[in-house]
Amino acid sequence: MTARRSLPLIAASAAVLVAAVVVIALVITRGSAGSAGQSPGAQGAAAAAEKNPLVDPGTPLLGTPAPGFALTDQFGHRVTLSQFRGKAVVLAFVDSRCTTICPLTTESMVEAVRLLGPRAAAEIQLLGIDANPDATTVADVRAYSRTHQMMSSWRFLTGTRRQLAAVWRAYHVYVAASHGNIDHEPAIYLIDPAGRERTLYLTQMAYAAVPQQAQLLADGLSKLLPGHPRPRHLVSLRYQPGIRPSAAVSLPAIGGSGSGAVRLGPGRARVVVFAASWVSEVSDVPAGLRALNAYQQHAAARGLPQVVLVDELPTEPSPDALAALLHQAGQLSYPVAADSSGRVADGYGVTDLPWITVVSARGQVAYRHDGWLSAAALTAAVGKALGASGGR
Repeated sequence: MTARRSLPLIAASAAVLVAAVVVIALVITRGSAGSAGQSPGAQGAAAAAEKNPLVDPGTPLLGTPAPGFALTDQFGHRVTLSQFRGKAVVLAFVDSRCTTICPLTTESMVEAVRLLGPRAAAEIQLLGIDANPDATTVADVRAYSRTHQMMSSWRFLTGTRRQLAAVWRAYHVYVAASHGNIDHEPAIYLIDPAGRERTLYLTQMAYAAVPQQAQLLADGLSKLLPGHPRPRHLVSLRYQPGIRPSAAVSLPAIGGSGSGAVRLGPGRARVVVFAASWVSEVSDVPAGLRALNAYQQHAAARGLPQVVLVDELPTEPSPDALAALLHQAGQLSYPVAADSSGRVADGYGVTDLPWITVVSARGQVAYRHDGWLSAAALTAAVGKALGASGGR
């Protein structure tokens, strides 16, 4: 059940720095779009975004023509950038098998269009460019689109490695593959109806920031559309810190053995597993959930902490997306809760899904694991981690 993973560019490498220098050379100074002509409310929101490390408020570009391309979408149809002339285009670089930052990117894109409403949506085209050199088939981009319920929301484009590499270079997007891991810049370009590059955003690895990034994308798109339709503003752009394991928090139960509220925090050791429905693209989610059931039996016999499964709602295509997989897994002996804000995942240091965290009774992280584990492996890991930390 090991999945290929797309790694967000958190640690700088020489290649990434080179790519960043190239991008910076193409942009004008942020803020030159400034506060001129903005309402006091808009100025306040812009200031909040600038101070929020979890979002990218966007870097204005020079308005040069966006490089053209001809690729193939998830339906097997040939698609060119020029065919969308007259529409505002949101162009994102997305790994077709990503379980880290790409779902944050795509959900923010879709939500941005929702914030602008159906009339404005008719004037917007969402495009994805495959950023996984090891998964470039039409089946790959179709699987991502279907799993994220985006088949009719966008055109996810792929081609030969050579074709894709030419597009990556044209847009100055760093992409690399090493030992099954994919590293790429999570770039989102806004292209105006005349086909000119207007704004560049880089998605940040923060679940709580998904609706905030959507708000910023919607604001940026509004400036490119006729009549500048005003998007709905549903969230503050102020920094929302993560909720750490040392802090008590109650999450709503959405399945499993839980009902009402599920409490996390100090006082009791727990195995907290973060997941989402779309993980099914690259791993067997029902099998992973059943393995957690089997661990529960080991835990009860050995006095080990119980499991809480947490669904990361900010990245889910719909609030009930996980329900079908829970049903396939059968009766679960542990509660399933919803992290509706994403702040719990951020506070627990989650950077991939599924993600296993063992927390001691003192609210300290004793163990982390990226991916599913068998019941035996999880039992051994939990016993070793809590035995070493003395945190049972």
